[in-house]
Amino acid sequence: MTDLELLIALVHSYAPEIDGERIERAYAVTTAAHAGQMRSSGKPYVTHPLATAKILADLYMDGDTIVAGLLHDVPEDTAVTLEELRAQFGDDVANLVDGVTKLAKLDFAKDQVQAESLRKMFLAMVQDIRVVLIKLADRLHNMRTLGALKPEKQIRIARETLEIYAPLANRLGIYNIRRELEDLALKYLEPEKFAEIEELLADDRDDRNSFIGQAITQLRENLKAEGIGAEITGRPKHIYSIYKKMRAKERDFEHIYDIRAIRCLVQDKNQCYVVLGVVHALWTPIPGEFDDYIAKPKENAYQSLHTAVMGPGGKALEVQIRTHEMHQIAEYGVAAHWRYKEPGGKRDPKLEEKINWLHQLQEWRAEVTSASEYVDALKTDLFKDQVYVFTPKGKIIELAAGATPIDFAYHIHTEVGNRCRGAKVNGKLVALETALTTGDRVEILTTKKGGPSRDWLNPTLGLVRTARAREKIRQYFKKQEREVARAEGRALLEKELHRLGLAQKNLDEIAKQFNYKNVDELAEAIGYADISLQQIGIKLLDLGQPKTTTALETIIETKARPKASSEVGLEIGGVGGLLTRMAQCCKPVPGEEIVGYISRGRGITVHRRDCKNVIDHEGTDGRWIAVTWKGAKQEQVYAVMIEVRAFDRAGLLYDLSGVVSGENVNMTAVSSKSRRDHTAIVNATLEISNANQLTRILSKIERLPNVLDARRVSR
Repeated sequence: MTDLELLIALVHSYAPEIDGERIERAYAVTTAAHAGQMRSSGKPYVTHPLATAKILADLYMDGDTIVAGLLHDVPEDTAVTLEELRAQFGDDVANLVDGVTKLAKLDFAKDQVQAESLRKMFLAMVQDIRVVLIKLADRLHNMRTLGALKPEKQIRIARETLEIYAPLANRLGIYNIRRELEDLALKYLEPEKFAEIEELLADDRDDRNSFIGQAITQLRENLKAEGIGAEITGRPKHIYSIYKKMRAKERDFEHIYDIRAIRCLVQDKNQCYVVLGVVHALWTPIPGEFDDYIAKPKENAYQSLHTAVMGPGGKALEVQIRTHEMHQIAEYGVAAHWRYKEPGGKRDPKLEEKINWLHQLQEWRAEVTSASEYVDALKTDLFKDQVYVFTPKGKIIELAAGATPIDFAYHIHTEVGNRCRGAKVNGKLVALETALTTGDRVEILTTKKGGPSRDWLNPTLGLVRTARAREKIRQYFKKQEREVARAEGRALLEKELHRLGLAQKNLDEIAKQFNYKNVDELAEAIGYADISLQQIGIKLLDLGQPKTTTALETIIETKARPKASSEVGLEIGGVGGLLTRMAQCCKPVPGEEIVGYISRGRGITVHRRDCKNVIDHEGTDGRWIAVTWKGAKQEQVYAVMIEVRAFDRAGLLYDLSGVVSGENVNMTAVSSKSRRDHTAIVNATLEISNANQLTRILSKIERLPNVLDARRVSR
């Protein structure tokens, strides 16, 4: 049989009523249109649309979608017009092809247009989800043939696939496509890790197959005794899933429980729980490794029971239990609805219910003005792993993993979020930065009046994790009067500069650094929460934020003692490697404006430009010299002195050291002094690596009981 005949046979295997001759005509049109065109692999271009249609047939898609899959590149890459296709194949096919053609022009590579590209993709999904299913099939075949492209293109396309298309397939519940996209992306982004896991799976294959065969036999016999006829199979291995678990749980290959896994399909929901009981009676369950996605389905409609047990021979085994219908949804997601779609039906209420989150994304796009914020919203609220928590009345709420009670409050209602003052999780009072976990019952404690705190927008505090909540908080502050916003913003700015030991900085000059005309405009932006104090502190200190971990990077951070001052990374008049030391009066750190003073017998002493000693004495003799930072190495730490003012109480130093050690920061010196007014002054020297770390520590210290003030000092 030819490839075309195989495609038609596959389509007729699940939908005999689909017109095979129409598929043949579509193939003839695409073959003629793409005649003479070649793929990067050297194969005729027509092999791509044919492979795309085959992937759609594997998803049991309808005839219009199969035909559109064959024709999806014709208007863009050939002389055949969309109207010609409309005349030959009808409006539905033409609209699908037009939608895919528009998606093909989206540019996800550039940050400034990424948000609009994503918005257009989601708009296409709302209008007809099949457009994006064709696009996913198109991307999957392109990933299968990615090896023919140049390495830089391979990496760009693989990263885009992992960040956009694989999470999208997951959200639509299409596990088959998501799994293959993730594995192929990993192959190009982390080739060594991919090869390592692939080799480990290959080495273990014979033993694993024998083990799984033994487990299936034992379970089938025990289920037969209970009168249950089940379809039991080994579950395919997902390399990217193994990679993620090895990273997230810091386990080696042998301690990933779903490497050996079986799947059990039964007739109805009640039988699922009977099978679960049989499995737990047959083998010992592993604590903490059970998930009930039947009682609490995922947002993409996924349902199944997952449990891990010590199977035959005491080896870990994962067992998934679901009905046949649940399995169809689990493997094919929204695409499964077309398998049972009635002829002539235009709308599927169940399908629309499954993808109602798309409409929410359209609403967010109208509210969020910044393109980068919209992209962040997608990556945190849509594409991140989810947790499922309960309201006091038992309603299930889905939130992004890591979400806090404040995120929960804003998900319930904007006013609940604005008036949130505390929270109970499972009946106990918790801190507002507490990360919620699946199964938590959350109750929000509110006040009658008042609004959110600007501290909630400080990312270093971890109080708000979802883009939806952040935007609602910003909207609240934007409604305030301008003068009120300016006054509050200026007060916050001055307090932050005092805290960071930068009180002598000129406010108008600071405003210009952030592209504002004057301090009033900057204060207004702070008051409206358009710019955060953290952004200001980091830029003024300019130590650089710690390198972030991408989806496929693992960074090993090594804590180092401060290096000799001659190694800090300075250039004196453009020359490095000269003997230098940091002035103890102001303790400069990388990124701050500095100047050097030639000291007899001690090399060059480096001061901050705004140091009082520099202001008082620069220009009085000729021993001052220009000094610049050469760039600090990531592993270096710098001594920074802080001062904490608090009401004197037992345990103050203990709490203070707890905050510092919780940030993995070394405290090299500490002293305290009690005053007659029952306050205490604590001075401490910390080894910090970046400004982000410093601002986070100061913020956390200020939130300790009885602490009045925490700031950086330069003496």
